[in-house]
Amino acid sequence: MGSTRRYLKFVKPYRLQIIGTILIGILKFAIPLLIPLLIKYVVDDIVQNDSLSSTDKTDKLIMVMGIMIVIFVILRPPIEYYRQYFAQWTANKILYDIRDSLFTHLQKLSFKYYANTRAGEIISRVINDVEQTKTFVITGLMNLWLDVATIIIAAAIMFSMDVQLTIVSLILFPLYAFSVRYFFGNLRRLTRVRSQALAEVQSYLHERVAGMSVVKSFAIEDYEQKQFDSQNRNFLNRALDHTSWNAKAFAVVNTITDIAPLLVIGFSGYQVIQGNLSLGEMFAFIAYIDRLYNPLRRLVNSSTTLTQSIASMDRVFELIDEKYDIVDSPNAKELTSVRGDISFQNVHFSYEEDEHTVLNNISLDVKKGETIALVGMSGGGKSSFVSLIPRFYDVNHGKILLDGEDIRSYKIKSLRDKIGMVMQDSILFSDSVKTNILLGNPEASDEEVIAAAKAANAHEFIMSLPKGYDTKVGERGVKLSGGQKQRVAIARVFLKNPSILVLDEATSALDLESEHLIQETLEKLAKERTTFIVAHRLSTITHADRIVLIEHGEIVETGTHEELMIKRGGYQKLFQVQQLES
Repeated sequence: MGSTRRYLKFVKPYRLQIIGTILIGILKFAIPLLIPLLIKYVVDDIVQNDSLSSTDKTDKLIMVMGIMIVIFVILRPPIEYYRQYFAQWTANKILYDIRDSLFTHLQKLSFKYYANTRAGEIISRVINDVEQTKTFVITGLMNLWLDVATIIIAAAIMFSMDVQLTIVSLILFPLYAFSVRYFFGNLRRLTRVRSQALAEVQSYLHERVAGMSVVKSFAIEDYEQKQFDSQNRNFLNRALDHTSWNAKAFAVVNTITDIAPLLVIGFSGYQVIQGNLSLGEMFAFIAYIDRLYNPLRRLVNSSTTLTQSIASMDRVFELIDEKYDIVDSPNAKELTSVRGDISFQNVHFSYEEDEHTVLNNISLDVKKGETIALVGMSGGGKSSFVSLIPRFYDVNHGKILLDGEDIRSYKIKSLRDKIGMVMQDSILFSDSVKTNILLGNPEASDEEVIAAAKAANAHEFIMSLPKGYDTKVGERGVKLSGGQKQRVAIARVFLKNPSILVLDEATSALDLESEHLIQETLEKLAKERTTFIVAHRLSTITHADRIVLIEHGEIVETGTHEELMIKRGGYQKLFQVQQLES
């Protein structure tokens, strides 16, 4: 299905508003068509009417001008207002629905999609491209028809005045139609290329603004300037290609629309000389030519903007067509209660089918309430292991059971609702501390938020902030230290009160004092919950019921701290190295 037809599904709920706006618009555009008739009347029936005295002529002129003033000063302004208002109201409501649908779609896309797509690219499509489609509603569904209606009404009036002269007026229409079709056929492709180049500039800018601290700390401003210039120049070249083709189209089409009045002036002048046409009719026809070809010029502009709009539609629907990697099975059921037994059975996993295996033949049974610590060198597969539990990714082979059932048999949302996670990189939104904690349970009371913060040893530092819990933390929590951000993230999990707990380097950003403060709290939180801890500092996981050493995607050792130290294998070597370093 084409982009335009798909877009019309968003338009359909507002079809009555669009029809109403068009009807009001026809009235608005029809009123100026009285001007040429007024010219004809004033010239033929008043100015050149020798049977009337000067007084009668003046009286008739005052009367007709009075009627026109009422129409143009009293009647036309509210018509113009409501046409503009309803047109913009309808277009903005449609854009609201599209962005709402896009955001819902974005929340369903997997981690894999976000790992492979730049944030700026996504933002460009949701903001810039959706905004560009507004032209389709305003111009394509409203103004286009109003211009066509204006042309039909003007042509009908002209035919009623003089058929021969009207045919002369319209003789260039076929050439006009051919030119529009020829030139604007290639414009859609050029517009899409230009939009993509702009999205790349926006993506680059988004990343560099977010990482400006890196640019400044490495003093690479000159290098980054060159990189940005390269992106910016690519957009300039694409924009100039688009502009060049657009300019050719306007040059040809506007030449055609400029020739038409010359033909009418020449032919109507000859007809007046021959006595076949009155002077008033000649003036009226010349005025109607302007009314006839102005909409045609607008249609040329519309062709340009509509082409841009449809190209943006293509990009919007490309995003909408992104497939979900992680989906509910057709008979997925709600996960209402969790005991906490988790079993990995011959699990194989890689991020892409053609990439190397990150986890290879992993089997591990975890009983309710057990605390499992995952240790090993960076890149061994620990974070990948825990990301499979909430189905951020799905296994390639094997299965993961929760309370004896494959986790893929549960609805994703209900599964994740029972899992609390503190990630290695704690992301906070640029809102208040309270709002960030409330993400754990948006329905929680202020008292519950404070209790969660106290449990995470965050209450004290929060109260020292300028506005306490209402203090804005800045983008990604930039106004807080690493340890403070981590404690807010841990408070979120306390508030969620999940059945399963995943701590992916949860204390990695804390100093030793803060880590000690929170370690006991995490142990308290982990009590009677199945808990997975990914840890770099081995001293923080010696209390775990079992420690699992993962190397190169495989489990190589399992046991308690004491058992593994006695075994004198890989874990003991890692532990001794860290003890020496500390």
